[in-house]
Amino acid sequence: MRFNPILIIISCISCYEKQGVKNCETMSYDTPEIQWFSSYNGSEEESHGHFIKSLSDGSFLQIGETGFVHNLSSKILIIKVNSNGDLIWKKEISSSGINMGNSIIEMDNGYLISCSIDDDSALILLDKFNGEIIFSSQFDNGGSDAYEHSISFGDTIASVGYYDADDRKNTFYTEGKGILSFHDEKGIKNYDVDLSIYISQAYRIKKYKEFLYISGLSYGAEDYTLIKTNLKGEIIWKKSYGGERNDHNFGMDINDIGEIFLTGHTLSGTQNWDTYTIKVDLEGNKIWESVVGNPRGFNPKYIHDEVWGIKNTPDGGCIIVAGTGDEYEDYNRTCSNTNQNSSIWNVYLIKFMNDGQIDWEVTYGNKSLGNWAGEDIDLTDDGGAIIAVDNGEFGFLKIKSFN
Repeated sequence: MRFNPILIIISCISCYEKQGVKNCETMSYDTPEIQWFSSYNGSEEESHGHFIKSLSDGSFLQIGETGFVHNLSSKILIIKVNSNGDLIWKKEISSSGINMGNSIIEMDNGYLISCSIDDDSALILLDKFNGEIIFSSQFDNGGSDAYEHSISFGDTIASVGYYDADDRKNTFYTEGKGILSFHDEKGIKNYDVDLSIYISQAYRIKKYKEFLYISGLSYGAEDYTLIKTNLKGEIIWKKSYGGERNDHNFGMDINDIGEIFLTGHTLSGTQNWDTYTIKVDLEGNKIWESVVGNPRGFNPKYIHDEVWGIKNTPDGGCIIVAGTGDEYEDYNRTCSNTNQNSSIWNVYLIKFMNDGQIDWEVTYGNKSLGNWAGEDIDLTDDGGAIIAVDNGEFGFLKIKSFN
């Protein structure tokens, strides 16, 4: 389904209450405009995307689930659209248990999915032209387990995830035991590296020169965790980042000069969940950190800013995507002059400069559109970006160049 980009774009809003009336004042940045938005559902009542990829042919691919993980009705859903947001193909994959689509990488011979099939870790290679399965490899790594993300180098596929999860029905945050697995290019496993003493959920993996960097959540989700290994998975060091309360790390990227960006959300020093972004060097030394949130200016006690995706930008900075909104029935505030309601989630983007200062921030959405939450982001060849939007379907939001 295609929509015209009739949206309210709010860069930075100061809201205040006076005699029971809530008002909003907009302060403008030079922010990117929306180019187009399209949305597609799967076979179940709702669909929720988690990861989006800008592909070499100019098209876009998004992965997640249709149906609900918590009631065992979920199916992996993959949707490919062209450069204008028109549907090319969609594919559903399911088994009898929990099925989760977590991420995709593009390989020469297809699209490789890191996922969970029937509560087991799995790698699935899909044909680029029609989404048909080329191979599917399933692994019982122990208890409830899944692969979250993979990379490919040479004839090796390296995948990270978790095993022995306590909460097997949680789509995002899972208290398990971290794992790194090495496979050949056909998805046949060579060996595992147990990361359980370092990390509970290994969420992202990146390669820089002759080293691997793995990020994710510490036990209890108390801190961000970053691990450096050699290409065999032998641990070189582990670093932790965060404050006195919970810090949930979900996004990581590395730029061309080896600067590492980590993002997620934090309760440390905040009234509720705010975005928390860090830039470190190749040895894990912190360069800068930033805590930002509540872009629409409601009472911060009630607002969640939940970050899932990050990409480094050509200027040495980065861009993060989040969802912002409240989940408290006793709050539910509306700004009188912007059509913004606190309980209606918006896409929230923050662009950081090289030194960690905010270049611009913006929200996309309004009350009439219903919930829009940003789930992931990738850069596009025209200098813009493609955003995965959770609106109860797989939303594809294309924004114009900001570089």
